[in-house]
Amino acid sequence: QVQLVESGGGLVQAGGSLRLSCAASVRTFRTWAMAWFRQAPGKEREFVAAISGPGGTYFADSVKGRFTISRDNAKKTVDLQMSSLRPEDTAVYYCAAGLTPAPSLDGYDYWGQGTQVTVSS
Repeated sequence: QVQLVESGGGLVQAGGSLRLSCAASVRTFRTWAMAWFRQAPGKEREFVAAISGPGGTYFADSVKGRFTISRDNAKKTVDLQMSSLRPEDTAVYYCAAGLTPAPSLDGYDYWGQGTQVTVSS
């Protein structure tokens, strides 16, 4: 069983930055692919970024060049650094764990509860 807890959400002005963190409670963290998804009101949950166990990274086109994803296997955490934030980045952000860094929801077995990110214009 994998438990994921997100933190770091909040309110930020457009153009600002925010860092989200996800802490995982699992012994074999380094073997799991980790990802961030987001869901805006009235919209489907969508892929944001993923990182494989060895550290390969993948991003949605909408966040490339603005967001970075990183992991610390010793601390069992995965972070999402968000810069140049836009109002359209407003959403609940979810951390997920899966076997491979897939850009789709069904590629992940475990999910966190989510953390709200609000970007004001």
